Amino acid sequence: MSRPVRIAVDIGGTFTDLQILDARTGAVVAWKTPTTPEDPSIGLLTGVTEAAARFGFTLADVGLLLHGTTIATNAVLERKLARGVLLTTAGFEDVLEITRHFRRDVYGLAPDPFPVLVPRDRRLGVAERMRANGTVETALDEATLPALLARIDAAQAEAVAISLLHAYANPAHEQALKAWLAQVRPGLPVSISSEISPEIREYERSSTTVLNALLVPVVKAYLEKLEARLGEGGFSPMVFLVQSNGGVCSLRTAAEQPARLLLSGPSGGALAAGRIAELLGKPNLVAVDMGGTSYDVSVVQDNRVGVVTQGEIDRLPVRLPMVEMRTIGAGGGSIGSVDAGGRLTVGPRSAGARPGPVAYARGGTEPTVTDANLALGRLDPDYFLGGAMKLDMAATRNAIAARVGAPLGLSTEDAAQGIVTVVNANLGAAVRLSLFEKGLDPRDFALLSFGGAGGLHATDVATEMGINEVVFPREPGTLSAYGILFSDLVQDLARSRLLRADDAALPAIGALVAELRAEADAKLAADGVAAEAREILVAADMRYHGQAFELLIPWGDIAAPDSAALTALKRRFHAMHKQRFSYDSPAEAVEIVTLRVTAIGRLPKPEAAEAPPAARPALKGQRRSYESGAWRDIPVWDREALTTETLTGPALVEEPFATHFISRGWTATPGAAGALIAKRTA
Repeated sequence: MSRPVRIAVDIGGTFTDLQILDARTGAVVAWKTPTTPEDPSIGLLTGVTEAAARFGFTLADVGLLLHGTTIATNAVLERKLARGVLLTTAGFEDVLEITRHFRRDVYGLAPDPFPVLVPRDRRLGVAERMRANGTVETALDEATLPALLARIDAAQAEAVAISLLHAYANPAHEQALKAWLAQVRPGLPVSISSEISPEIREYERSSTTVLNALLVPVVKAYLEKLEARLGEGGFSPMVFLVQSNGGVCSLRTAAEQPARLLLSGPSGGALAAGRIAELLGKPNLVAVDMGGTSYDVSVVQDNRVGVVTQGEIDRLPVRLPMVEMRTIGAGGGSIGSVDAGGRLTVGPRSAGARPGPVAYARGGTEPTVTDANLALGRLDPDYFLGGAMKLDMAATRNAIAARVGAPLGLSTEDAAQGIVTVVNANLGAAVRLSLFEKGLDPRDFALLSFGGAGGLHATDVATEMGINEVVFPREPGTLSAYGILFSDLVQDLARSRLLRADDAALPAIGALVAELRAEADAKLAADGVAAEAREILVAADMRYHGQAFELLIPWGDIAAPDSAALTALKRRFHAMHKQRFSYDSPAEAVEIVTLRVTAIGRLPKPEAAEAPPAARPALKGQRRSYESGAWRDIPVWDREALTTETLTGPALVEEPFATHFISRGWTATPGAAGALIAKRTA
């Protein structure tokens, strides 16, 4: 046990969260430090250094660093991307601009066009063509390549994406172009669709490949900064980055396929939710993560975290497996303002880390959700971040009064309550959509509340939703990092082949499964995963014949599918279709569109010890807070000292990195795994 400390880091928009596990004692501790947007690796190393001093380990003790990052997400949102060129089959240069002809605003006369990351003059056609069955219709003409290279040079390309027609069925032409570019322009990053997203649907496959290509230089630059800092002070752990699918990958994979990092940080919260569902014996949870800038909703059903095969970022489709999540712009830093029509709105604009809420005294002038909670007495200005940051109550109240109270003719307290009420409605709507779109009843679920700001809103949101139980996990302010702490190496592979799901197709299905499993096994071996630590799971995208969409159906650890296994798979598809769309058609023909394999490399997981209650009084005292239209003395409890107490709302529960508000009509008691369980009594 030469390097016994494992650290998980989740770099958010406002704070960088850390969870530290020391295998010598089993202790799991949390730490927060402000994010440094100009270079997130600075905040990362600062947080690790602070935590080492606080919890008594050295930088040389850290053997494993699991790193969730928003570097890829922010680069796309802010359009800080490389200058790219797209090579595609001649005649298909405009696929990115044609898109899917999907109208978000059905009645809008001038809808916003979908974003296009590569303009028309940098989308170059290549003389070649594959058929959908993988045979060659037009061979790649090597005589045209010198002229193509001249156009790439003239475009001043910093990265090249290659997405040729039907390359998912036969990647030979894409591979040939990649090899040629590696020879003639060895330093130029090249991404090909048959490696990034080898699936049907030209637009989504091309969009994903372009995103990946344009992110390669950005992520590479960040990884170089990170690696340069790893030697400081003896800090030289093995580093893995968190992917959108909830697993981690090597730095090599992250550098080659950065599109897999687009939901890197938030996926950790979903992982933690799955682990907590098992620890508490609560198979159905709605996990809500409210941080400084966003509110992320994911659903755990029957102990399984939802995964989708396609997501989007800023209206750009990403055809890669990722944790299913709904995100809205509602966090502690979301700004409350009055629009021209006299309507109070909250978010999606955020004060972020700089300048942050008015209470931070860093130059912020617009009131936020955090400011509203402070003005209502729900936050202790002397105990924010465990006392590490003092909050400015006077400036907060003045900003709320001037920016919200005066325009609406409200007192400062009612203006602050209005901000909280509006944001709660927004949070409830996000939860409602996440459940209703799957045909699920909120009454069958408990709400798992985490994130630095989530605990102040959870019971009110649950009341609005008809949810009767709220779980406040241990260390909720850093729970995404906690999920990352226990993650595994995960790689996703896919092959699109349109096959009828019947016995006649079993030889073809079996051959594809065998091919995917062999490739998955080789990738795990390349990452140094021992054979006994490998797990390979199969799934299929399925639909009724004639449908234009598929459902992802798990098939488990299957190696040689037979008729019985195929029948069981179809039975799962019919059941899923009925749950999602309220009907099924067992007599209809079923198709398999894409076969998928998830390759899992189990990382060693030291046993975590449960922290004992602190040896001090659980009741800290009372605080004057504005509740139900009046100022009242509300009991304040110390989360770390709770044992068997029953807390009756209204009540406040404080811990170093989070505060929880137990609403009137709710009670809360300590539960298993350090959780605080709140139940509605009225």
